[in-house]
Amino acid sequence: MRGYVDLHCHWVADIDDGARTLADSAAMLTGLHEAGFDVVVATPHMRPGLFDNSRADIEAAFARTRAALPASPALPAVALASEHYLDDLVFERLMGGAALPYPAGHAALIEFPADMFPLRASACFYELRVKRRIRPVLAHPERYRPVWKDITVLDPLLDGGAVLLLDLGSLVGKYGRQARRAAHELLEAGCYHAACSDAHRPGDVAQVAAAIRKLHELEGPEEAEFLLGEGPRSILEGRVET
Repeated sequence: MRGYVDLHCHWVADIDDGARTLADSAAMLTGLHEAGFDVVVATPHMRPGLFDNSRADIEAAFARTRAALPASPALPAVALASEHYLDDLVFERLMGGAALPYPAGHAALIEFPADMFPLRASACFYELRVKRRIRPVLAHPERYRPVWKDITVLDPLLDGGAVLLLDLGSLVGKYGRQARRAAHELLEAGCYHAACSDAHRPGDVAQVAAAIRKLHELEGPEEAEFLLGEGPRSILEGRVET
């Protein structure tokens, strides 16, 4: 079954730590389409101090890359958002309309530091939901060290309406044993609402394809297809029920 939607991918060329060249961009998209993704959302980093990208910077890079892609049925449909690193500046942009939520504005992709959750994370998520009507989508929760110790650290965020986005590579050990174990625990607990590639380079696509097979093995076809298709579509369309 096809029709997968990738909500997190770094295929835009020369904007962050993802695709370096236009050829890389085309190769990544071609490979992801072959793996079953009919829609791939670009999510370049917005992370002050490391990737100092404004909304305008990201939109310009997306336009350049998209214009250079060949017209081909081997490529998926594409869209644009950003991976927002939750600090004071980026939160201000999210609240003020200067960030890049998913198309239609129902949700935004949020990233935490690897070692700790921001002190006001729950409050920030609440403000996004209530004041801006933007649902927080937490990128790769299984990769955060606090989650390795106890997955229930995510409960306050889930109670506040956040949804969790699985990085498929975690299932096949791309980020180490602890991230893989946390991903399995979160899957077993039914915490994820969608799964994504988080691909950064063409070589990642083979791991994504292997992880899709692993997801079907672990969860069965019905749940796997939900996480790859209906789950991400419901996020984009604002149909998430919590």
